[in-house]
Amino acid sequence: MSRAAAAIGRGITRVTDTALGPYQTAVIRIGFSATWLLFLLREFPNRQEMYGPDGTWSWDLAQQLIAGNHAFTVLMWSDSQVWFEIVYAVAVLAGVLLLVGWRTRTMSVLFMVGVLSLQNRSIFMGDGGDNVIHLMAIYLVLTRCGQVWSLDARRARLAREARARGEWPRPDRIGPALWCVLGLLLAAATAAGKISGGALGGWLTVFWGLWALQGLWWAVGRYARSGEPRVLLDLVANLTHNAALFVIMAEACLIYATAGWYKIQGSRWQDGTAVYYPLHLDSFSPWPALSDVLSANGTMVMLVTYGTVLVQVAFPFTLLNRRVKNVLLALMITEHAVIAVVLGLPFFSLAMIAADTVFLPTSFLRRLGNGAARARGRLLSGGPSRRDRASRGLDKPRPGVPERAEEPHVGSSAGLAVRSDPVAGCHAHARRPGDVGHPPR
Repeated sequence: MSRAAAAIGRGITRVTDTALGPYQTAVIRIGFSATWLLFLLREFPNRQEMYGPDGTWSWDLAQQLIAGNHAFTVLMWSDSQVWFEIVYAVAVLAGVLLLVGWRTRTMSVLFMVGVLSLQNRSIFMGDGGDNVIHLMAIYLVLTRCGQVWSLDARRARLAREARARGEWPRPDRIGPALWCVLGLLLAAATAAGKISGGALGGWLTVFWGLWALQGLWWAVGRYARSGEPRVLLDLVANLTHNAALFVIMAEACLIYATAGWYKIQGSRWQDGTAVYYPLHLDSFSPWPALSDVLSANGTMVMLVTYGTVLVQVAFPFTLLNRRVKNVLLALMITEHAVIAVVLGLPFFSLAMIAADTVFLPTSFLRRLGNGAARARGRLLSGGPSRRDRASRGLDKPRPGVPERAEEPHVGSSAGLAVRSDPVAGCHAHARRPGDVGHPPR
């Protein structure tokens, strides 16, 4: 009994003291923001037909649907062409800034607003991947997704280095200014009755709650004389982050499990011919010659059909075995890459691959980040980075030549303990230099 209690105590300590999976949430942030951004840029010439006031799904039909399901979309606030262009531009900008990790707390909310606004305006525009992006955009708001591989992480690292040298970083003015501007916009929308919801629920409560929490986070970091309030906020933020990360993982498992079990009930999946038919549909044959080659071998079609069902049904159970899970994860990522090319569904595949990355091992993601940092160093310096030179023994000290201290880089293990603060990273006012993470939701 004492061992069980000790194990429970260690588990509680871990989920409250640490925001788990910093690399996994970072790669999810990058994956989904990049997928959504590429989609918006590719469909830029077609944006009017898809989401505009005079689009295929007419304004009146959209109004009737929104009145019935109470979905959130700022595009229904006005039928002005100028308003549509502003919303579309903000959605693109939020995708770019979330991708690079600039003010991730604020950008994650604006990213969610952009995704919901466009998708809820025209619900028939999508290929299945839009549903995944829709859900993950909401979950990302609840995570500390800027701990690593972000401009917020770089800014926090520079602030820590300045404090280590005995310097006091300059106060952040962009974060509070952004918070005030968004507060004014939210107040104007509230006064105009554009956001549904009241004191006990609805989007009005969600947005005002997020705005207030960001302000509270900044105020505690700026004015609190003791560390207890900040510790309490960290605890709540860690719990929220870890719960959201668990939901993301459960959502991915649910997608695969339901897809696999529904396939089992289909007669074409049972007789092993299901993969053959989409390869001969004009809508899913961007490369007819390639589709013909793949479907010409009946044995291969049968193996791919049964293999798809087996992988999807088995994946949730393989989480108990790391090695088997990694093998199936590689197979699923490969499958989605093939779907992107053969069936012409790139954004569906990118969305599913982004969801799969939450299960990638931390060691692999760290090696990937270090490799990207080395490649960036070579690109910027025109030669091997200092880390590469050191690994090859090219940086051995020479007589009479002083050694230079290696500069830490974003993406290394030093980037793990970073803070991105409320309104966008007012970490300069943090009372504890070792604090990490984002404010609570």
